[in-house]
Amino acid sequence: MSSEAESDQLVLQRVVFPYDHDPQVLPLYLDAETWTWGKLGNSAEEALARSRGVASERLNRRPMRLTDRTGLGTLRGRRSIAVPAGATVSLASYFNAFPASYWNRWTSLSGVRLRVRTTGPGLVNVNRSNARGVIQRVQSTRVEGTVVSEFDVPFTSFIDGGWLWFDLTAGAGELTLEQADWLAPAGTAARADGAATICITTLNRGDYCTRLLTELGRDGDVDVAIDGVIVVDQGSERLAEHPLFPEAQRALGERLTLIEQDNIGGSGGFSRGMAETLSAGTSEYVLLIDDDVEIDPESVRRAVTFGNHCTEPTIVGGHMFDMYDKSKLHAFAEGIKRGPFMWGPFTPDRHDFHDSNLRQTHWVHRRFDVDYNGWWMCLIPTTVIDTVGLSMPYFIKWDDAEYALRAREHGFSTVSLPGAAVWHVSWVDKDDSHDWQAFFHARNRLVTALVHSREKRGGTLWRSNLALDLKNLLTMDYYTVAMRHAAMRSVLEGPAGMHDDMRTRLTRTRELGKGFREAEVIKDPTTLPSFPARENTSVMTSRVNPGPQGRAFARWLLKTVVRHALVRPRRDAAERPDAHLAYEDARWFEVPRYDSVLVTNAEGSGVTWHVRDPRLFRTMLRESIRLNLAYRRRWDRLADQYRSRVPELTSRDAWQASFEHR
Repeated sequence: MSSEAESDQLVLQRVVFPYDHDPQVLPLYLDAETWTWGKLGNSAEEALARSRGVASERLNRRPMRLTDRTGLGTLRGRRSIAVPAGATVSLASYFNAFPASYWNRWTSLSGVRLRVRTTGPGLVNVNRSNARGVIQRVQSTRVEGTVVSEFDVPFTSFIDGGWLWFDLTAGAGELTLEQADWLAPAGTAARADGAATICITTLNRGDYCTRLLTELGRDGDVDVAIDGVIVVDQGSERLAEHPLFPEAQRALGERLTLIEQDNIGGSGGFSRGMAETLSAGTSEYVLLIDDDVEIDPESVRRAVTFGNHCTEPTIVGGHMFDMYDKSKLHAFAEGIKRGPFMWGPFTPDRHDFHDSNLRQTHWVHRRFDVDYNGWWMCLIPTTVIDTVGLSMPYFIKWDDAEYALRAREHGFSTVSLPGAAVWHVSWVDKDDSHDWQAFFHARNRLVTALVHSREKRGGTLWRSNLALDLKNLLTMDYYTVAMRHAAMRSVLEGPAGMHDDMRTRLTRTRELGKGFREAEVIKDPTTLPSFPARENTSVMTSRVNPGPQGRAFARWLLKTVVRHALVRPRRDAAERPDAHLAYEDARWFEVPRYDSVLVTNAEGSGVTWHVRDPRLFRTMLRESIRLNLAYRRRWDRLADQYRSRVPELTSRDAWQASFEHR
């Protein structure tokens, strides 16, 4: 057996277990179908300690005990688990199974070697799946004492999908997994031997960001994959003044660089990280990571290792799990529908690996080739940045999708790699299509389509936009429509002012909201308006009800548009709402029934008050029609304008001027 140091360069993926043994994440490391969790010692005491912020190292002194139908297994540190006599542990899990089909498709490897070191009697069984989720036994060996078992598996049947994993079954005594690794076959040469500079953009999220930095610095095994960490601080609450920042500095040492600049959005922060990395000239990659995430550092090492083995320079993205419901997967594979030019997932949303593990979830076994990967975790080779430039000056929204499309047009692919992921503050409790971000959603989608869509006159984008405007008008969300109108006018003005716009648009968009009642979030329950005594204000709709469809929808739409455009609301609508709808009940066909209605926001922190205004409805609907037809008529001319300016807009010189502007 080779020593750990001798095999470091060949390790593709380590078998690991979570640092803090969080029961929410265990199904991502061990087979959730077989195992449940429990703790040795006083769990109430530990829960109290966590609530008081006791360091995770202190909590980790107690082992985690996993129970199944036949016995107990105990996690012993980061790499090891003990399996009692007669029990079985399966590593068929998101983080510890090996995504063979991705390595087969995108790298030069023709196979993989599994090395397992065990102590005690038992069986090591290696299994594989195909793209349809059919499971087969590949190899099996009986072990006794302390032994290293190696299995070579060729990539002969992984074109469309498939994973590899192994199970451990203890014999008459305890079987301990000491360590396991997925290795490149002997004699395999990687395309590159590079490391990454991590770039994090932060805005007033000191708690999240300092915790993330500390996580990155505490894992010595990932050091070889990181050249440095750049934090671009664009907030008013400076990260350097956060009480936990010194701890983050100690964890990363001289590898940490903190840059403070004005707020020019996520695209501005990440572009700064790209530019600084190119100037330093020491890294093969830039790894973009959001500030409000948690990460297993092994994900960083896996992304870099995969990138090094890709046959061509490739953007390597990580998946996104929910930070507060950690077994739930939010983003696995994402693409863009070319007709309406709208992003969306290829796979089910919020899949829970606690309820349906790797063996049971057949769609996970298929390989998905994506259009882009979100910049919550995205590894970009510096070769790609040198070729295609930095981000578009979008401030926020669509910068990641646009960049991947631009890279593809230059011959660079994007891969969303299973087994590399972050836990991110999810959008379950957010609805940023209705707050100030609606401007950036609308403008950047339209600009990206102008640059990259090959549909005649933008395909069905204009109809999709007009339908969305009408939906917002019928739900009396006039502020959102006003922002969308501003977005279309901005696009029609051309690309010349996009860099300057990053500094002024946020303020202007928020100022625009002062003219609309529904733009104000009422957070104090005691200030909510009273209801007419005659009304029943307790309203619940059926989530099963999809709303009117077919001919019924056409009749409903005509009737509702006429009412909103021509029928006056009741006299006291502006003083008293008709009802209060919970967020989940405020559906597109329910809200338009009312003249005046309160709607709880997505995060449950407040309500907005929507009041029907026929004159405003008519004016804004006419403007929506005019603007959508205007860019459709001028599509070819606008597309030429924006495409010709992309090299300048994304150049280091243009961005440097934005970085230095004060």
